[in-house]
Formats: sequence, structure tokens, C-alpha cells
Amino acid sequence: MTTASGSPGLDGSAIDGGLYTDVTDFAHHTHWLNGAVSFYTTYGIALFGLLLLAGWWLARPRDARIMAAALVTPVAVVIAYLVNDGIKSLFQEARPCRALPHDFLIEACPPVNDYAFPSNHTTVAFAVAAGLLLVNRRLAALAWPAAILMAASRVYVGAHYPHDVLVGAIVGSVLGVAIVATTRRTAAQAVSKLRGGPARSLLGSA
Repeated sequence: MTTASGSPGLDGSAIDGGLYTDVTDFAHHTHWLNGAVSFYTTYGIALFGLLLLAGWWLARPRDARIMAAALVTPVAVVIAYLVNDGIKSLFQEARPCRALPHDFLIEACPPVNDYAFPSNHTTVAFAVAAGLLLVNRRLAALAWPAAILMAASRVYVGAHYPHDVLVGAIVGSVLGVAIVATTRRTAAQAVSKLRGGPARSLLGSA
């Protein structure tokens, strides 16, 4: 693998190109499902934003550490996205739609410099789900299946290889939990102070 400008990057087709083709062939034969999956893979990321808002709202009557976790989780998601994007730039894996012959794909092929490995959509979804484990377990129980569906949808529409979403899930999960777990105690001190001031309406009171 070389990643210099103009040189090929990671050859994803050699890893699980056959499995990718099996999934896109399945998509070809399930036209009744195409519309729903296409909608979810495009707009479903908004669901994770709503889950973050719900986490903040439900944390308002809880102790400062829970509210701190709710506030730190979006930050962890942004960091996970940036790290994931850095990995993309490092490995420069061409999208499967450019590396493999195909007769049917739901999602249009992105530009050449929009790399595949790992999946940003998947990383964001799993970072939200992982962070919510430390905020509200019921919300996390909703977020994890939604994240898995997001990962599956990225392969179904032809945007990613299976290994792209698998690594994206790992990056999002690890960073989501690690960042929230290591920063919530410090952030809780700030939350406790702010709850005594004008921000009380936003941060609530245990």
C-alpha cells in the first residue's frame, strides 16, 4: 500500500470485495427495501442528534456527572469523526464503486478524493451510542441498534466495504466511551458550579 499523491492506497477489494458484492447483489434483488435504506443512510444521522438532545434533557434532574457525560458526548463524537477522517487520509482507500465492476448501486459514487476506509457515518453513529452508555442506558439501548443499522446501510447502498464499517464502529465505540469516561469527572465540577447560576435552566439541578 502506498498513499502518496497519485498512488494507490489501501486495496479494500482484496479484503472483502466478495462480501461487498454479495450485499449489493442482495440490494439489487430487494428493490422494495431500497427506498427505506437509502432514506435512512442519508438522513438517519439526524436521529443520533436527537438522541444526544434527549440525553441532555434526561440528564437535567440527574447528578452533575451524568449531565457532564451528556455534554461531553457530542464533543467525543466530533473528535471521533476527526480521528476517523485522519485515518481516511492516511489509508486513502478508493470507494468500492471505483474499485469493483458493478451493475447496480443505490448511492451515487462519491468523488475520487472521498475515501472509503473507515466509514464516517458509522463512526459518528457508534460514538453517540457509546457515549450514551454513560448518560442513559435506555437511550443507549435505542442508539446501538440504530448504529448497527447505519453501518449495514452503508454497505447495502454500495458506499462502503464491510471492513470500512467494522473499523468505523470500533473507532467510534472506543473513542466515544474513552473520551466521555475520562473527562466527565472534570466536566462535572464545572457543571456543579454552573448549576448555581443563570445556566441552571439548561443544566438542571439534581
